[in-house]
Amino acid sequence: MKIKLKKYLYISLGTLSLILGTIGIVLPLLPTTPFLLVSAFFYLRSSRKLYNWLLNHKIFGIYIYSYIHYHSIDLKTKITSVSLLWTTLIISMIILNNQYLTLLLITIGLAVSTHLLMLKTLSKKEMVIKRNES
Repeated sequence: MKIKLKKYLYISLGTLSLILGTIGIVLPLLPTTPFLLVSAFFYLRSSRKLYNWLLNHKIFGIYIYSYIHYHSIDLKTKITSVSLLWTTLIISMIILNNQYLTLLLITIGLAVSTHLLMLKTLSKKEMVIKRNES
């Protein structure tokens, strides 16, 4: 009974994360990639079928697969992510107008930017080729 409950909880959390990640495609305040990676995490631990579906998804699959297996993203995604991150952070800093929160947001922004910029950069074509080779 406990195992089934845990499985359904993980599927629910993975699906919620997938929904938030999908919303994040059009709403820059929600980061798409982390939510999709969380979905992959929960699906892997609950449903091989959902995990495989996510990794083979026409839109999300290649990005998740490349991140998980090669710690890489394509240049367009890297530039878009860093740009949207800093745009959102700067708008938040202006609206909040609090020096401590501004310092916290700058620290978070630098950490996330560093992580994104340190990822390997592969073209979408290279990502597809590497995926097909494995």
